[in-house]
Parts: sequence; C-alpha cells; structure tokens
Amino acid sequence: MEYKFSDALASLKPSAIREILKNSGTSIPLSAGNPAPDAFPVSDLTEIIKKIMEEEPILALQYGITEGYAPLRESLSVLAKDRYRAKSDNDSVIITSGAQQIMSLMSQAFINEGDTVICEEPSFIGALNCFRANGARLRGVPVQKDGMDTDELEKALKEEKRAKFIYTIPNFQNPAGVTMSLEKREKIYNLAKEYGVIVLEDNPYGDTRTAGEEIDPIKSFDKDGTVVYAGSFSKIIAPGIRVGFTVAPKEIAAKLTVAKQTQDVHTPLLSQLLVYHWLKDYSIEEHVSKIKAIYKRKLNLLCDKLDELMSPYIEYEKPEGGLFVWVKLNDNIDMLQYCKKCSEAGVSVVPGTAFLTDDTAPCQYIRLNFSTPTDEGIVRGVELMKEVALTF
Repeated sequence: MEYKFSDALASLKPSAIREILKNSGTSIPLSAGNPAPDAFPVSDLTEIIKKIMEEEPILALQYGITEGYAPLRESLSVLAKDRYRAKSDNDSVIITSGAQQIMSLMSQAFINEGDTVICEEPSFIGALNCFRANGARLRGVPVQKDGMDTDELEKALKEEKRAKFIYTIPNFQNPAGVTMSLEKREKIYNLAKEYGVIVLEDNPYGDTRTAGEEIDPIKSFDKDGTVVYAGSFSKIIAPGIRVGFTVAPKEIAAKLTVAKQTQDVHTPLLSQLLVYHWLKDYSIEEHVSKIKAIYKRKLNLLCDKLDELMSPYIEYEKPEGGLFVWVKLNDNIDMLQYCKKCSEAGVSVVPGTAFLTDDTAPCQYIRLNFSTPTDEGIVRGVELMKEVALTF
C-alpha cells in the first residue's frame, strides 16, 4: 500500500541526534544530551513515589485538568516569580509534558502555513522540527558570543512580514553554549514590542550555571504580554518524568490550554505529584548546588582534554553552564566525514548541520556533550577524536 503522509511531516527528517544515539551501540556518547545519572535525586523520588501510591493512588492514576495539578501550579507560580524572575500578575502557569511540548503548543496556537519563526542560528533541533511540522518558514539569526545578533534580528523583523514569534535560548544556548548578555535581552524585548512579535524564551539549562553571574530572563522585562517563558524539570530532576511548565500571558495561556487538550489532555498526574512533593519536601537549592558541582567537574574535564589533545585541530569557547560545547573544526577537516569516522572509531558526536535552519548549508561545527558519558568516557572519547583528526 502507498502511504500518503501530510506534506509537513513528509518533509521532516528524523532527529540526527536521536538517530546517532539509536545507532551508536557501544560508542562513547559525546553526542547525547542526557543529564548525568548521578544528578538524579533517586532516593528522594523513591520515597515520594511510595508515599503517593500509599496515600493518594487514585489522584495519581486518574484524569486531571489540562492546565495542571492546582497545588503544583501554585508552587510554580511562586517559583517562577521569586526564583526565576519570570512571572507577572498578568501571567498564568500551565504544566506541560516536557518543555518541548511548549514549542508544539505555541506552533499550534500561532502558526499558519507560510508564517515565519525567527530563531537563533544554530538552534535546538527539537524546536526547529516542531515549527517546521506546523508549516512555519524558519529565518535564522546568527548567534554571537553574547547571544543573538540583534542587528540581524531587527533586519529580519523588518523583512519578515509574517513573523509570529522569536525563539531564543538565552542561557547556555543549545548547541552553541553561549549566554546572552542582559543588554541583548532587553534589546530583543524592545524589538519584539516595536514589531508586535512574541518572544518564546526557552530556559531548560538555567539551573546548570557553573561560572559567571546569573542574568535576569527576557521575561523579567515583560510588562505587556510580549514574552512566553518555557521552563523544565528535565535537567533539575529527571527527563523521564516529562514535566515542563510555561509562564504565558493569560490570553495566550487560554489558547495553549485548548491546544494541549488536542494533544494529550493533561500531563500525567503521577509525574506532576512527584514534582509537587519534591518541591514541597526537599530543597531545590541544595539539589541545584549538587548538580552544578557535577557539571562543573565534567565540563572542566572535557575542556582540559580538548585543550591537551585537540587544540591543533579545533576552536571553541568554554560555556558558563549547560550541557554542551560547540566545537569548530579546522577548515581542512571535512565535518561530516569526521563525524562518520568518529562513529566508526567508537565515539559519537553531532554534526553541526543538524542545528541549522538549512541543514545543507556549509558548517564546520560539531556539538559535544559532557553530562552523559562517564569521566573515563570523556577522556577516551577525546583520545579517539584526536586519532580521527590525525587522518585528515
């Protein structure tokens, strides 16, 4: 039988990262983006799940409301306002099935076929595919050392008459690892207001800072409903529970709620209860301090080995947090061939083209992850990377 898929889905390719992970076998996973296993609060979660199933099993196993478990929404309202400085009185909180669902909901709520999403270049492939799947045309804006190029952003806003929103990851951007300056955050907010375009601010890595000073989010400037903020517990607690949250102007939140009803009705109650009790009974500050120490050690280890073994073949800027290092290969190295040879040698890395709005464009970058592999894996992985570099 011949299957006739939708035009939007037919044009999408499988996630390069997921395909690499699926086929990597015993390779050292410098391509991954998973949190470090020792960052999971396993004993805390074990106690909480036992308590939930003993004291409120029916609540955990029953349907819930689309916006999310009310006590958790209340907790997150306080957390978003006091800890993340990302909520005003005009905003509502919705619990989502991971932060990526927010990209899908925003696409469903705002994008018509042929509308434009302005995004950083490079950017998170999961978000780019959400936008593409909903018929959006992507307009990339280059990422500089201090975040999105605001001159190019203004040019894009002038030219893109059907721009619906600006997508940005200001903290430890995936994949480039850069942190946007406060000045650029305010500039992006003001440009969005001037041109009547929403900002979708994605902040999955904000609690992984290992150096530098905390910077207020773009949402902190928002007094008139211009910014939608996306948060996640994937990097704080665990990605497998699939709990994210959005802080959005009430009118937008109402539309996102309708969109969510068409996708999954509500985020699983067991996961929501788990997050609620963890926030209530345990210290987020203590846990974040622990995971920061883990990631600081692993980031330093990766960068030290890159400096020791790969400096003749690469350039990179050390990030102040996050999970990734964005590495530029020397011009004499064929990037795609390098990734292929690395995989054959036993270490997987992600080709930079996976993060471009046009994945056929020239690119000399690869993305490396330091959170997933063991310390021994990081060391051996860089050794294998050097062996491959020597073949060019």
